[in-house]
Amino acid sequence: MSIDQHGDHVLQGMSIRKLPKVSLHDHLDGGVRPATIVELADQVGLEVPEDTADDLADWIAERSDSGSLVEYLKTFDLTVGVMQTREGLTRVAREFVEDLAADGVIYGEVRWAPEQHLSGGLSLEEVVEAVQDGIEEGEDAAEQAGHDIRVGQLITAMRHTDRSLEIARLAVEWRERGAVGFDIAGPEDGFLPSRHREAFDYLASEFFPVTVHAGEAAGLDSIRSALLDGRALRLGHGVRIAEDLDVVSRAGDEVLVQFGDLARWVRDREIPLELSPSSNLQTGAISAWGEELADHPFDLLYQLGFSVTVNVDNRTMSRTSLTRELALLAETFEYDLDDLEVFQLNAAAGAFLPVEEREELIELIGEGFER
Repeated sequence: MSIDQHGDHVLQGMSIRKLPKVSLHDHLDGGVRPATIVELADQVGLEVPEDTADDLADWIAERSDSGSLVEYLKTFDLTVGVMQTREGLTRVAREFVEDLAADGVIYGEVRWAPEQHLSGGLSLEEVVEAVQDGIEEGEDAAEQAGHDIRVGQLITAMRHTDRSLEIARLAVEWRERGAVGFDIAGPEDGFLPSRHREAFDYLASEFFPVTVHAGEAAGLDSIRSALLDGRALRLGHGVRIAEDLDVVSRAGDEVLVQFGDLARWVRDREIPLELSPSSNLQTGAISAWGEELADHPFDLLYQLGFSVTVNVDNRTMSRTSLTRELALLAETFEYDLDDLEVFQLNAAAGAFLPVEEREELIELIGEGFER
């Protein structure tokens, strides 16, 4: 089945695109429109490998589909390069929110690393302000178009640099002005969350929510460190928690599984897994299980009761949308609307919002799926 990034899919007579969705793992610099890259690159004098939006989209997709997280991350040199001015940051953030709204998202959390956007002379405070301006402009534009959406910032530190405490303080400073949580991203293997224990200690002292990239390019040790050192309330990807599951036997639809202590803790504590199916294939995160979506341990984790959520990770690099990811999962694992609703309810329950607002999200999702 071929489902394009901007297409729709009908399941049980319902448009997946029109269903209310929650997006928890969506990178700002991974969702820049190719046409915007071409235009902004011309303005700032950045050389791009292709002159048209379509050709550039092809170029990015080809290099993203490498099976290596390291190679996958190289495509961000281009998107980050056009996000070094106030105007560029605001525009990208505005369009990002508009694209979320067009995808049926009613609540989203956008993650990005302010420290990567300073080469144009802006300060950390100024880049966060520029992105927040864009988010609010996008929310207003969506409202005028008849779509209610709210988007919060996940202020992110790069795990291979030494600015995490500074970025953590920045996130807390913006707590009442758009920031809803903190993350660390970048090269995962060899850079355990424990390297940033001081930042995580500070965030814990401020009761500020944390999600941590773990269990993607690195395995169980990264997940363990995210939980113990990072006090992570969610796991960014976390797909390799399946390495702590031993499938003892299969008989038809019945699967007997032996849990490791870490997997049981994540399952029993209902720690949300921010799974991104297409991205997990591209980066080789599921290489231990296979190379096709049908090999992804998503369904195993779901059937075992893990709090699975569905995410795009990087819309541009994976040429995807939340609608497309849900459609692909439905096609591959024969999910119905009830399953898709569970994924959205899991995401709503894991959102970095006050409980009253999470309950409102859950009600909106229920109403939307019932219609």
